[in-house]
Amino acid sequence: MSVALPPLREVIQRYGLNASKALGQNFLFDSQLLGRIARVPGNLNGAEVFEVGPGPGGLTRALLEGGAQVTAVERDRRCIPALAELGEAFPGKLHVIEGDALEVDAPALFEGKPHVVANLPYNVGTALLVGWLSTQWEPWWASLTLMFQKEVAERIVAAPDTDAYGRLAVLSQWRSQARIAMTVHRSAFTPPPKVMSAVVHIVPAEAPAGVRFPVLEAITAAAFGQRRKMLRQSLKPVVGALDAMAALGIESSRRAETLSVDEFVSLARVLSQSPAL
Repeated sequence: MSVALPPLREVIQRYGLNASKALGQNFLFDSQLLGRIARVPGNLNGAEVFEVGPGPGGLTRALLEGGAQVTAVERDRRCIPALAELGEAFPGKLHVIEGDALEVDAPALFEGKPHVVANLPYNVGTALLVGWLSTQWEPWWASLTLMFQKEVAERIVAAPDTDAYGRLAVLSQWRSQARIAMTVHRSAFTPPPKVMSAVVHIVPAEAPAGVRFPVLEAITAAAFGQRRKMLRQSLKPVVGALDAMAALGIESSRRAETLSVDEFVSLARVLSQSPAL
């Protein structure tokens, strides 16, 4: 569907939508770049999409032009009229909710499983991701296509024994597949952020049997909370962790960043049998 729309810069100027630093906003104007991001999850024609922080609607346009049915949550009320104008151009295809994505009950908004596609505000991106990863499995979403600071993106996809590997990598990879789909130069944004960005694509996989998420979360929080210490020290507060490591043959002298995702999962599986956790 081809709809004649005014240039995004014109829309922003008309509605006085200067990017808000307090809301972590950085706008993208390049329609080709936005189209590439919208295509990361695959063919969205007729698919449901959940977008967080659409701002003036640059990525929203690309998603709608790809045939998606978009539900967007925006807390900046200055952007609502611009999004309403976009909704008029795509009748029945865009539903905008004014609110905070951290407080919205996203699963209740959809009958099926939507693709989440968003240029996330930098100040809430990680919190939203962890929330979406901590949901019941299989999750309410079909895939996540999310823009982060490049440093955060690298932490999500990091391999063991690297500087970027930590709690976020384990939580992202233990029952899903994560990859960096593309990097985005800081100059593509208005205003340009101080850092580079990257788009991460995450698809759910089968969850390992016998593992409770709160247990894995507790282990990774303790282990990486003191990542320079040996596991015998960092995991000491976790009831049963030292005995579980011994049973699994995991040397307690190792440090958290040397354990693979599978080793963390094995440890969490043993501890998931304990009512103390």
